[in-house]
Amino acid sequence: MTIATGDSVTLEYTGRLDDETVFDTSRETVAEETGLAESQPDREYTPLTVEVGAEQVIEGMDEGLVGLEEGANTTLSIPPEKAYGERSDERIQTFETDDLREMLGGQTPDEGAYLEAQNGQHGEVVHVGEDVVEVDFNPQLAGETLTFEIEVLDVK
Repeated sequence: MTIATGDSVTLEYTGRLDDETVFDTSRETVAEETGLAESQPDREYTPLTVEVGAEQVIEGMDEGLVGLEEGANTTLSIPPEKAYGERSDERIQTFETDDLREMLGGQTPDEGAYLEAQNGQHGEVVHVGEDVVEVDFNPQLAGETLTFEIEVLDVK
């Protein structure tokens, strides 16, 4: 059966960056080999089931699944504009150090710490100064071309 928009597809995948770093996988053996399992000890590595076209995965993955068949093994190369977008300086926000400290219950964040904004966005603290703190709300994979090795297990 050829995959079309609206189909439910179950697949195994491994996502890599241009430098071959594995950033995500559904395969436990790959997670163990690459150290992902250590950094995400509570995660279960199981096949992913998505409804194609329902925006449950990045745009390039949705588009890349259409036309494949059950049992297919393929590699998708997804540019930033079909993944997490390009990095943008507009997504780096500056906060008054005293204001942010108050929001965090009296604590000053360290560079490299991650914060969750009231709107649910996650950001990395990239600068802590006496007067201001800068938080980068770009998605971690923004600006990256993502390569996914995919095995289609089931199509419904």
